[in-house]
Amino acid sequence: MIKISPSILSADFARLGYEIESVKSADYLHLDVMDGVFVPNITIGLPVLESIRKVTDMPLDVHLMITSPSRYTARFAKAGADIVVFHVEAETRENIFLAIEELHDLGKKAGLSIKPDTPVTALQPYIEMLDLILVMTVEPGYGGQKFIAATLPKISGLRRMIGERLLSCELEVDGGINPETAGLCVGAGANVLVAGKDIFQSPDRAKRIAELRGVCKS
Repeated sequence: MIKISPSILSADFARLGYEIESVKSADYLHLDVMDGVFVPNITIGLPVLESIRKVTDMPLDVHLMITSPSRYTARFAKAGADIVVFHVEAETRENIFLAIEELHDLGKKAGLSIKPDTPVTALQPYIEMLDLILVMTVEPGYGGQKFIAATLPKISGLRRMIGERLLSCELEVDGGINPETAGLCVGAGANVLVAGKDIFQSPDRAKRIAELRGVCKS
């Protein structure tokens, strides 16, 4: 089953409750947390997540693009995240293991993300423990970037790794997703698609979500 996760990075924050309601037909709601250090931008934090949790029962897919993320993974989980994803490049091996275990102890799903230039082998030590892997198909930090086609072999490679181990781990992609690139990513093995501008700039967001799913099924 292909899942759609609209990214509120492209939403109108002046009317965020309405914006979230407009994409409620999606499977997840994607929240990008940036610290201005690990990536060159600053976005939302715990108070915004807590507010969002009060107005929707959608599963919250929280992507931490921050330095030393293990300091905050449990706090985001307790604030309302259902899935907490952080970057393998941003943390030590020991702390990655500890953060994954802590998230599972809290009853949450744990995910790891890689940048476009990071090899899939960086995920091998943790893959058996993960509920989700996120492949960035643009450089993390800003919305609206052009899809990097060179990431498609990474998606295929990870799908093989997941299949060979008979894992239930989801494979998510984020960056430059539209009907054309969605088809490429699903063909390579992705099953969760994060889309920001393509959904939030559409005049009919529910229709756009359905169109993305339709492309995926074709």
